[in-house]
Amino acid sequence: VPGAGEVLIRVAAAGLNRADLLQMRGQYPPPPGASSIPGLECAGVVDRLGEGVDSVRLGDRVMALLAGGGQAEWVAVPAGQLMPVPENLTLEEAAAIPEAALTAWTNLVGEGELRAGETVLVTGATSGIGTFAVQLIRELGGKAIAAARSAERLEKLRDFGVENLVPLDAGYPKRVRDLTGGRGVDLVLDLVAGEWFPPTLDCMAERGRLVLVGLTAGRKVEVDLSVVLKRRLRLVGSVLRARPIAEKTELVRGFAAF
Repeated sequence: VPGAGEVLIRVAAAGLNRADLLQMRGQYPPPPGASSIPGLECAGVVDRLGEGVDSVRLGDRVMALLAGGGQAEWVAVPAGQLMPVPENLTLEEAAAIPEAALTAWTNLVGEGELRAGETVLVTGATSGIGTFAVQLIRELGGKAIAAARSAERLEKLRDFGVENLVPLDAGYPKRVRDLTGGRGVDLVLDLVAGEWFPPTLDCMAERGRLVLVGLTAGRKVEVDLSVVLKRRLRLVGSVLRARPIAEKTELVRGFAAF
């Protein structure tokens, strides 16, 4: 049942993210007050309006960023976390957009403060978030360098217009520096961390920024913090799911307007 400021969606399709799999293993509980049903994104049709909602109409095709509950027949969602589904997309296609899109947007624009002309390194670039991020970097006027453990999967990113592909191996930092004329990258979107975190710091330019979003390679690592001090690096940790509704609304509004 939609509360004040909420919309009830009849769900047509829902995305499946790594966070859902972790939740089902008991490793990533939903934030307080969120549905215990998995599903951080979905698409469907507006079925009912809560009190005070006038931004959408019954029957509208929408996609939604959720704190949970998307993998169900209906889900109630704050109206500010809805986006219209473009006419050229099916509801099934649209259901795979909100989580990846808003994670990329939040951390490249909101946290990373990406500016046109800057070079961005994306680790774990062959993931759902990574493949969206490299395209968003291009549209924002940046230059993407994609890094991942599988060279074969990296090659598929050429279909998205990414030419700078770097396998995560012993020569990884040198390759990144060679691609930047020895300077290093302005911004890192780090989706892997773990053993690759120290080499990733070596890829950064002086006063570079790193936004840590994922821990797929591990959550514990030994780091020489003098690297951070000497090069005046900025490190930011970021999550999306637990942010307040008002903050998510602003992020959705910014991305939708873009």
